[in-house]
Amino acid sequence: FLSLVAEFCCGFFVILILGNFWFLAVLYLLWLYLDWETPCAGGRRSQWVRSWTVWKYFREYFPIHLIKTSELNPNHNYLLGFHPHGVLVAGAFGNFCTDPTFKNLFPGLTPYLHIMPIWFGCPFFREYVMSAGMVSASKESVSYVLNNEGGGHASIIVIGGAEEALNAHPGSLTLNILKRKGFIKMALKHGAHLVPVFSFGENELFKQVANPKGSWLRNVQEKLQKIMGFALPLFHARGVFQYSFGLIPYRQPIHTVVGSPIPVKQNLNPTNEEIDQLHALYLQKLKKLFEEHKTNYGIPEHKSLIFE
Repeated sequence: FLSLVAEFCCGFFVILILGNFWFLAVLYLLWLYLDWETPCAGGRRSQWVRSWTVWKYFREYFPIHLIKTSELNPNHNYLLGFHPHGVLVAGAFGNFCTDPTFKNLFPGLTPYLHIMPIWFGCPFFREYVMSAGMVSASKESVSYVLNNEGGGHASIIVIGGAEEALNAHPGSLTLNILKRKGFIKMALKHGAHLVPVFSFGENELFKQVANPKGSWLRNVQEKLQKIMGFALPLFHARGVFQYSFGLIPYRQPIHTVVGSPIPVKQNLNPTNEEIDQLHALYLQKLKKLFEEHKTNYGIPEHKSLIFE
């Protein structure tokens, strides 16, 4: 979805260059140069964009729900780990980049959804994603958000990243997390409380072409992902007037459950052992969150998360 919008924005920029409005393209390039660091410095959100009526219909289409299980004290900063990535990451966008759901449930907290830095190099598109409250997923950007002395900031990171999108098959419960410990280190360095978030229904929005590990398709996808920085899952869903084939996601409910915070004491120089201990605790809390809520959202009792 993001790539389609980004391609449109890039195409529009090319039209400006090739057409009679090249001077506008030059002015924008100057602006891009001067504004290059903004995605790593809290972005530039717009309450007007986040409140567009279209987002209300977007949330109601699936529909998307945000479930609160515990209070989050706005005097602290938080790092929310979002799982799973899915193909569209609809739950993350609908709940954290549009108003008013999050601010009604968690007053005093400002959410920042971190996405791959590559998106902020796309002309015009970068302005849109920043206006929705998205910022870079770079270390500098996460540090900027979590370094707020007064608290009240919430970094949302899709832990599995682009690689996990390749596992986004209906019914899949496989999370790419065992080797992903950078978010743990960031939480320790800034004393940000960790909060596991699981979005039930995220993997049910599309059907993806079979790509088991070791297959030629998966090998090609993984190589492209390493080169470009984002995955290219081959997916389909429904059309506008028929349900057999198309690129419109299926109308499947999404329930994004926000777990209880894991208190984290600031440690500017955490050891590998300390990072591993907190990572293990996070996995334990994430699994507990899933187990407590899975039967409420259509997951069979015998199904469990798979960490890899």
